[in-house]
Amino acid sequence: MTENYTALYEQHKKAGASFTDFGGWQMPLKYESELAEHHAVRNAAGLFDLSHMGEVWVTGPDAAAFLDYALVGKISAVAVGKAKYSLICQEDGGIIDDLITYRRPAAADGTDRFLVVPNAGNAVVVAAALAERAAGFDVAVEDASGTTSLIAVQGPKAEAILLRLVPAAQHELVTGLKYYAAVEVPFLVAGTSRELLLARTGYTGEDGFEIFVDNLDAPALWQAIAAVAEEGELVPAGLACRDSLRLEAGMPLYGNELSREGNPFSAGLGPVVSLAKESDFVGRAALEALKAAGAGSTSGRKLVGLKGLGRRAGRSHYPVLKEGNVVGEVTSGQPSPTLGYPVAMAYVDVEFAEPGTALDVDLRGKAEAFEVVALPFYKRSK
Repeated sequence: MTENYTALYEQHKKAGASFTDFGGWQMPLKYESELAEHHAVRNAAGLFDLSHMGEVWVTGPDAAAFLDYALVGKISAVAVGKAKYSLICQEDGGIIDDLITYRRPAAADGTDRFLVVPNAGNAVVVAAALAERAAGFDVAVEDASGTTSLIAVQGPKAEAILLRLVPAAQHELVTGLKYYAAVEVPFLVAGTSRELLLARTGYTGEDGFEIFVDNLDAPALWQAIAAVAEEGELVPAGLACRDSLRLEAGMPLYGNELSREGNPFSAGLGPVVSLAKESDFVGRAALEALKAAGAGSTSGRKLVGLKGLGRRAGRSHYPVLKEGNVVGEVTSGQPSPTLGYPVAMAYVDVEFAEPGTALDVDLRGKAEAFEVVALPFYKRSK
């Protein structure tokens, strides 16, 4: 597999990062302590490199109608400046990827513009699928992943830190930005004002922002953010703590909770599927049939949260048991740094998916007690 390096790779090396392969990219796993990075995001702020994510621009007179067809959500209903979480599915309803689509202001000629952000390992596949599905629509699909970096600042101190890089007259652009929205903001970087796309989205369960920036400008922006943070206010954070943060927040990870073999209803993402929209979309017939058959509600398996009653954590692929019989499988699991007990997400037979149900996880031959709980495990106070 070809190794890809983000524009911030040298920054991570200088900071002493340990690297791991993720979706073909060499990404920082941690810097010093993933536990310290996790707590920093919950209590202050963490600085993340997400440049392995994809960025695909969809523009043209038919852009909204095309995305209604290509994705399961009603993207045409998204207001300018807002964003929507959605899925791109196969004809059989299997999930190719989960992604976020941002509706940007129209071009000077009135042409609609959308930015679709798929996951790292699926970016090439999603861009190809969108290009293929564009046949018959008056749209252009441009994969800008190779020239775009993505930097995230996540945590309760995130807003205060970023405001130090924005002229006072434009502070309202940041403070007034709602969750799942995006706006162009002038950032002062290396003595120069640069208009960058700022989104109030994230994958940690905390308030936070993601900034889209050209690869050439990414190192200067990373350094500028780090430079304006006060002592103990911000730490660089890697994929290890990002995984523990998103697990506590009950957010699915493609390849763990989501896959081509799964479906939105079993994954608890039924509301993301807009069967009410009048137009056809890829996978509609299969998804209608799955919903009618009760997938995730009365038949098959359902994604649930599991709270450990002991100290040992369940891990991906560990069997879930009821009275010694296998009734499910863990998709993600580890000790929760915030909550102080093991947590896991798992697919279990729907008859055992009710919160309060006592189950066991087979931890390499030893049954450990767990209890089904509602997701998310952790929710920020404000």
